[in-house]
Amino acid sequence: MSLNLLGTVDEAVRAILARGRPAPLVGLVLGSGWGEFADSVENAAAIPYPEIPGFPSPAVPGHAGRLILGQIDHTPVAVLQGRFHFYEGHDLTTTTLPVRVLARLGVQKLILTAATGGIRSDLQPGDFLCISDHLNLMGANPLRGPHCEELGARFPDMSQVYSPHLRKMALQAAERLGLIMSEGVYAALPGPSYETPAEIRMLRTLGADVVGMSTVPEAIVARQMGLEVLGLALVSNAAAGVTDQPIDHAEVLAAGNAAAGRMNGLLNLIVKNMMTRSAISEL
Repeated sequence: MSLNLLGTVDEAVRAILARGRPAPLVGLVLGSGWGEFADSVENAAAIPYPEIPGFPSPAVPGHAGRLILGQIDHTPVAVLQGRFHFYEGHDLTTTTLPVRVLARLGVQKLILTAATGGIRSDLQPGDFLCISDHLNLMGANPLRGPHCEELGARFPDMSQVYSPHLRKMALQAAERLGLIMSEGVYAALPGPSYETPAEIRMLRTLGADVVGMSTVPEAIVARQMGLEVLGLALVSNAAAGVTDQPIDHAEVLAAGNAAAGRMNGLLNLIVKNMMTRSAISEL
């Protein structure tokens, strides 16, 4: 990490602010299957990633590659419709750049979403999981390298990466909507191959409930920059060895399409209440 990163972040911020939209207070990163939520944004202005300095174009189906600026129930939001991944060949400094940009734009609370494989036996495709903690098994950390104090502490605390307050709010929102949601631990592996049954047994032993290939580096960077983080996972498939069925990305996207209405309702309700001090008591 270096001053060059700070310069890239601030150049991206200037390009976004030049669009003349209000500074966002809530940011969302939409993972595989979650992208339809971007259609819920009111007074929306879309910026393709290639028009933002430092942002490459995603190359994975289900990731549109646009920053959406607008409002959800009068709350200014910035929605990253798709992400770029470590497994695409980007380093973690690049994959987490959008989170740094959101923080410098003024975002206070960040919702990270992802499609995941279910490890825990009670998790079924279509269930939601509120991330309570994570295992970073990607073999790298996005904070590695030269340090820039303006982007956060050198050694940020990670004892509560995922806000207990926001988790409580999300669980109550899901209950209000009649959705199945539990809490659990997200294990991040580098991908792009899916895990072997032996690896899933290892992850279960380590305490993981779901597994994916993103989210964790973004959460680490968000906490370094002082953002309050909520992580939401859709269980799109059973992890390898949990059933005897093979896994493919089409299955992941199909699960997202099937759950789109429920995902949109959940995110809308969470954002609606997120900036209200009495949000939990009102749910």
